[in-house]
Amino acid sequence: MATLRFKALDLVSRREPCKVTLPAQVASEYFGENVFSMQAMRATLSSEYFKKLKRTIDAGEKVDRNLADAVAAAMRTWAMSKGATHYTHWFQPLTGATAEKHDSFFDLTSEGEAIESFRGSALVQQEPDASSFPSGGIRNTFEARGYSAWDPSSPAFLIENAGAKTLCIPTIFVSYTGEALDYKTPLLKSLNLLGDAALPVCQYFDKDVSKVNTTLGIEQEYFLVDRALWEARPDMVLTGRTLFGHAPAKGQQLEDHYFGSIPSRVHAFMVDFEKSALRLGIPVRTRHNEVAPNQFECAPTYEDANLAVDHNQLLMDIMERVAERHHFKVLLHEKPYKGVNGSGKHNNWALSTNTGINLLSPGKKPKENLQFLTFFINTMMAVYKHADLLRASIASASNDHRLGANEAPPAIMSVFVGQQLTAVLDELERTSKVPMEKGDNMYLKLGIDRIPEVLRDNTDRNRTSPFAFTGNKFEFRAVGSSANSSSSMTVLNTIVADQLIEFRKVVDELIDVKGMKKELAIIQVLREYVVASKAIRFEGNGYSKEWEEEAERRGLSNVKSTPLALDVYHRTEVKDLFSKHGIFTEVELGARHEILLEDYIKKIQIESRIMGDLAVNHVIPTAVAYQNKLIQNIRGLKELGLEDEYTQTTLEAIKKMSRHITTIQRSVDEMIEARKVANKVEDARERAIMYREQVFSYFDTIRYSVDKLELMVDDEDWPLVKYRELMFRH
Repeated sequence: MATLRFKALDLVSRREPCKVTLPAQVASEYFGENVFSMQAMRATLSSEYFKKLKRTIDAGEKVDRNLADAVAAAMRTWAMSKGATHYTHWFQPLTGATAEKHDSFFDLTSEGEAIESFRGSALVQQEPDASSFPSGGIRNTFEARGYSAWDPSSPAFLIENAGAKTLCIPTIFVSYTGEALDYKTPLLKSLNLLGDAALPVCQYFDKDVSKVNTTLGIEQEYFLVDRALWEARPDMVLTGRTLFGHAPAKGQQLEDHYFGSIPSRVHAFMVDFEKSALRLGIPVRTRHNEVAPNQFECAPTYEDANLAVDHNQLLMDIMERVAERHHFKVLLHEKPYKGVNGSGKHNNWALSTNTGINLLSPGKKPKENLQFLTFFINTMMAVYKHADLLRASIASASNDHRLGANEAPPAIMSVFVGQQLTAVLDELERTSKVPMEKGDNMYLKLGIDRIPEVLRDNTDRNRTSPFAFTGNKFEFRAVGSSANSSSSMTVLNTIVADQLIEFRKVVDELIDVKGMKKELAIIQVLREYVVASKAIRFEGNGYSKEWEEEAERRGLSNVKSTPLALDVYHRTEVKDLFSKHGIFTEVELGARHEILLEDYIKKIQIESRIMGDLAVNHVIPTAVAYQNKLIQNIRGLKELGLEDEYTQTTLEAIKKMSRHITTIQRSVDEMIEARKVANKVEDARERAIMYREQVFSYFDTIRYSVDKLELMVDDEDWPLVKYRELMFRH
């Protein structure tokens, strides 16, 4: 082990930045060149079929057989012209990763003639062997049939791997009996639901609006470590994080890494993966150092939410591939190192109309501001009503380590709106009667017109808030860095859509039944929502203990562990919410709950096994061997006739080491027994809770004793990288 570590350090010291050659001087010249984009469609399809496909994408029209055949032929021609030999349906099963099964364009005719072929039927639907994907009990493992179906709204693209190119076609993935077994299907349903719910509310203000889209920009945080150092850490290789490791003397406390000069090797890696991303139509624009050593971030321009999620999944894959060329390993675990910041995925979410209006952007006129307040307050009300569901949407074993630590939003869901908008909402709350004046005076009396016109600066930022308004969008900051954003965005879209439907119903009743003016009815309902949802608004330090106490007084939940956070999926109102809007059936929701619990259990189980193996089979033998050296040292001193005072310090060290060795062995044995007991429990929830409260409870005890031994054992055979500074070397 020592040889491996020293070899790793030697390799790190000799690494040089890889040379990266860009396809062109400016990114716009090669952006999207590996995407079957609108331009590629227009160039390869007839005018008739191009228009039909565009209507399918824009309006959701059904794909007929002739159109499918035409698109398939055009895709094949385009892909083969760029060197592709295979195609695959690219989907997002409930493993959290993407999946693909490659088929060749090569085929044989009935006469045995070799040809290249790709039919519309193969484009529209495939049948992957889906038996081993998580299904939460929907299907048995011996049942292999599942269907992937083309999503025309997300363009096909080419992936190059080891010199070979493959045409990737984004698809949904469903079971033989029709249940969704992926992340994309419910996301698409929620996007359609939100668009349909937002449209009639928009038409209160502008009858010309005919479509509402959801936009999303996903910031991605990640760590980079040299691959040789990563391979020297079995815990990191198998769990994505260091289970052991003494904190470095210099970590992030000086905050000198944040926004600092990007190291040369890292810069080369960034340029390289950005090149690949841009060629695939992923509009990455921002790169910088993050707070922790070796932590970085990239961010794209906002896109349609479905495409943004696909691009983020693809981006994580690209980063992993490119990192290999640069002898790096990308760490997407939410908390790979104890004692330094973890990584998140900030989801910047907004709504826009086909007329070019951002519905979460204040305007210059009172009417525009009333429209803004309508969507702003309804979103806030949705978060208030469904805070526990939103918390569950970002729950995982790895994100539990990050939420509530001193660099991430807490597990308490709250909304930050900033000083100026707080003043507007307070004014709306204080106004006891709806003013009857017509025209702009009505808005003036409410103070609505005082919303600033400078869109990006009408609120400060609050990095401790899990759900913050940042000028013209909401930023959901609690999503984990390794997560598929579909989960949280499906929930957010659904709860906002449900709230807008309720809002429209109440306003229409005031207008139709009580004869109230439209603007007055809207303002009255908004005021009621402001008062009702006030508890969810928080402008202070979300990291503080005072906020936990205040949140409890307000009746807000603070669920810190995944098994308990997921309990919300059993609530009748949650089942009703998803089923009435057609997002999840009760069976699909129950399956997801089961899958998330099993994922939680398995991750802790793997960490527990790795921790036990490293502690018992590597750490203890090395510590015992070093103890024997100390014992020999004492014997040598006594043979020289030296008094006990010269051996006392060494003797105390031997005793301390013996205590830590005993603690480690006993704790590992007890942890194994706790795991055995938990594994006998059939109910997944109870088993997950036992893993959390019993198996996981031994981690800190074992880690503490190993850390103490690490400080005491001065031996080249120590099996772990001794100081985390080594992991932070470029």
